[in-house]
Amino acid sequence: MSTLLGDDVKREIGQHFVVGFHGHELSGEVISLIRDYYVGSIIIMKRNVKTIEQLRRLVQKLQVTAKHSGHRQPLLIGIDQENGLVSAFSSDAAGTQFPGAMALAATSSEDLAEEVTQASAKEMRYAGINWVFSPVADVNSEFRNPVIGVRSFSGDPETVGNFSAAVARGLTSAGIAPCAKHFPGHGDTHIDSHLSLPRIMKTEESLSSTEIVPFRTLIAQYVATIMTGHIALPLITSSETPSSLSYSITTNLLRNELGFSGVVVTDCLEMEAVATEYGTEGGAVKALQAGADIAMICHRFDRQCGAIEAAYAALVSKTISLEALQESGKRISSLKLRFAGTWDEVLGDQEMPEEELANMKRENELLSKRAYAASIAWIKGGEMFEPIQPRDIVVIFTPKMERINLVVDDHEEVLLTSGGQIRNTAGPSYLAFAESISKRAGSSHHIIYGPDDTDKGDSFGAVLDSSTRIIFTTRNSYLSIWQIDYLRKLMTHNSKRAKPALLTLVASCAPYDLMNANDLVFPCLCSFEFTIPALDAIAAALFGETTVGGAVPCHEVLSSTCR
Repeated sequence: MSTLLGDDVKREIGQHFVVGFHGHELSGEVISLIRDYYVGSIIIMKRNVKTIEQLRRLVQKLQVTAKHSGHRQPLLIGIDQENGLVSAFSSDAAGTQFPGAMALAATSSEDLAEEVTQASAKEMRYAGINWVFSPVADVNSEFRNPVIGVRSFSGDPETVGNFSAAVARGLTSAGIAPCAKHFPGHGDTHIDSHLSLPRIMKTEESLSSTEIVPFRTLIAQYVATIMTGHIALPLITSSETPSSLSYSITTNLLRNELGFSGVVVTDCLEMEAVATEYGTEGGAVKALQAGADIAMICHRFDRQCGAIEAAYAALVSKTISLEALQESGKRISSLKLRFAGTWDEVLGDQEMPEEELANMKRENELLSKRAYAASIAWIKGGEMFEPIQPRDIVVIFTPKMERINLVVDDHEEVLLTSGGQIRNTAGPSYLAFAESISKRAGSSHHIIYGPDDTDKGDSFGAVLDSSTRIIFTTRNSYLSIWQIDYLRKLMTHNSKRAKPALLTLVASCAPYDLMNANDLVFPCLCSFEFTIPALDAIAAALFGETTVGGAVPCHEVLSSTCR
């Protein structure tokens, strides 16, 4: 089929795809996608990142491959770097770990959000990244949402809009194109689109007053790109078509009604919300027909090639308009000119002196620590809190690791074996948290509890009975209710002691953990994410080293727990 198309047309089609690949070095597959299929954009995944210098060299090789393959402009190099739990660039040897969306909103400082984002963006820009799939502009109005949660700034549309705009400004000022996601809004569902198609039963009026608010703010500030989500809106489209494949959403609503003139990219078309019904290949064609500029396919080479070849066939059969594709291509070219630059700029970019890079990293670590400290918030019972003393005997409870969702979960078998078994039941963040407490306390003991351990409350013995302080850590216990069941047994055991230990609860992810447990009365701190620096900030607050000054970004579902 491709023999019926000229080379210029195939080059045009390639610009309308962003693809991922595997490994820390160029693979034959990604070389083929750039050289033979003329793919114009690459998404860097966590699996591609080892160190900042390694990533810089890798990106340079990708760009050289594109140049030698006759690409007219450099590649767009994108990455999922929301900060917080979704940080493909963050590691000890690569990018600095900064707070994610809800943690930043808890600081109540849009200026800090912009400062943090700009610092993160400068690191990424040095590595060659020029496109970041952030901010998350979803309004988390459904607290049971399994895939958004703390990736959202809030359940309040205005808060989400203001903080999303701050993040977009931070990225843009550092020379990186932001990408607001997931239009028209993935917040009001308890279905994960990685697994199946969410259906949001909202009218256009209801959508306009909630989900659309942040995107309207971002469009008014000329955000460079927007990602469409795989969400069905039957009351608006009169169909079960995902928004990412819907002309009425992508073109009529986003382009025509809201006036967005930038680049539209889909979420990954390998997600089951699309792949089950349409196939990745069919989904790519439908997305381009709907008005998307770029179709995203992150993982499988066969699907990437198949989708591009399906686009070839659609052009031959005229089910995709070449004129519309060329007009879309102008938007992509303008985006590249602004953020990717020229070949001379990309290939002539100089390495940063080692000392300068080290200084940037040190400054960013200090900024990260300040931001995390400012994000820690009370959920309830703050007036009862007594800082832990160095002489205290502390028992720390942390939950066994469970799969959260396919965005946050480990894909590289660091925590999971190839058979799906958890290698370390505590997880590195909670081990680091226990160590952080241990360094501060007179003595401490770390207990990892799980859903099959609910009878342990009656058999802790001397370890618990000798404690003066208990730190009980939850992770989304509003979804995993066994954690609260375990806590109740622990409290019963503790209450029978002659002098019960003082208990403080740490909600290590979403701030909804006590929503269905209003009878429990004790101090509860929230970190909004279970990253190592967030939990270290919690440890500092528990020992009174820092003041707890964050505020839960409240909305109606938090009315029972917000202070």
